[in-house]
Amino acid sequence: MARLLEHDAKAILAARGIPVPRGQAVSSPEEARRAAVALGRPVVVKALVPVGKRGKSGAVRLAADPEAAGEAAAALLGREVGGFPVERVLVEEAVPVAGERYLAIVLDADGRTVRVLAGREGGIEVEELARREGGIASLELAPCEGLMPFHARQLWRSAGVRGPALPRLGQLTAALHRTFIELEAELLEINPLAETAAGELVATGAVVALDEAALFRQPELAERVVSGPAWRPPTALERQVAAINAAEPYRGSARYLELEGGDIAFLCGGGGASLLLFDALLRAGGRPANYAEIGGNPTEMKVAALARVVLSKPGVRGLFVAHNLTNNTQVDVLARGVVQALCEAGRLPPDFPVVARETGVNEAEGRAIFEAAGVRWLGEEVTLSEAARIMVQAMRERYGESDGDPARP
Repeated sequence: MARLLEHDAKAILAARGIPVPRGQAVSSPEEARRAAVALGRPVVVKALVPVGKRGKSGAVRLAADPEAAGEAAAALLGREVGGFPVERVLVEEAVPVAGERYLAIVLDADGRTVRVLAGREGGIEVEELARREGGIASLELAPCEGLMPFHARQLWRSAGVRGPALPRLGQLTAALHRTFIELEAELLEINPLAETAAGELVATGAVVALDEAALFRQPELAERVVSGPAWRPPTALERQVAAINAAEPYRGSARYLELEGGDIAFLCGGGGASLLLFDALLRAGGRPANYAEIGGNPTEMKVAALARVVLSKPGVRGLFVAHNLTNNTQVDVLARGVVQALCEAGRLPPDFPVVARETGVNEAEGRAIFEAAGVRWLGEEVTLSEAARIMVQAMRERYGESDGDPARP
């Protein structure tokens, strides 16, 4: 899931007419103090990390004056919250709250629907709301179906909300749904959605999570994504692969997850088959250094770029390239990209063990390219599990018995 930091999420909402508190992202206590002076009222200082339950971990602090804001920022900056280092904090005005609601729009990938969730109480975890009888009302929409304000008002009535706030809630919910569709999001959440004594609605807490596969259509947002599938800060190598995809979004897709330790660079494809190959490496006693997947008819340039990243991780001493069956990924293109990266890195067999188990489009041409570079070629007559065993055996023959526990994702 591609998640944005809160100040970016709120900027998106504000640009689409959804009220948010005035605030500023800062990276030092002095900047926090100046931001509080500019706001001219008590502020909330929040650690800018893409995790929930920040309040429970002490990562959200109320500051009555600028000096307190600076002190709160000093206490938060440099900390680690949910595995993420706090490099910036959000200093925003404290909104006088008369009541709090919960509002979210989420993509239900299994049901292929969009679900709108409304809760008459906010400021608490959605799991807690769901446990309360009538705590959350839900409306299911088709992915391309619109949401009119009067439909949204009916949803809020189902959640037990009455009174003069209903028209505003209907308008805001419809605006949030339009934003969800425009961004091709997986989740938009406002928690809490504050209601002031004057009846105004303000998104004091906001989460925006985008569809990674659609980021190439949102280039201005792709640069702001701070977390991916591992739900931890992306490593330098993972950021490189994200940049590779962003630079050439229309041909193929590359994924890379760096693992702790490991000495076998792993470049695969095929979804379920790639997971089977990964498990087979572990069962054979191998230590994968990463999980990298490429598919969707990539260019030679994209294959080579991913292979360079895979080979660049410190400690890598061999390469396993494998697919169960390529259909839209051409084996010769794959081979040229991989061999190019191997030559550039100066890592060629027999000094650097490389095994390729491939079958599919342009297989004969791909085999010739791999074998000309000294790569051990395996075809469809070799099972995936046997190919993994052969890779591990090649490592042992070159370096001796491997020791240590296999790396696990």
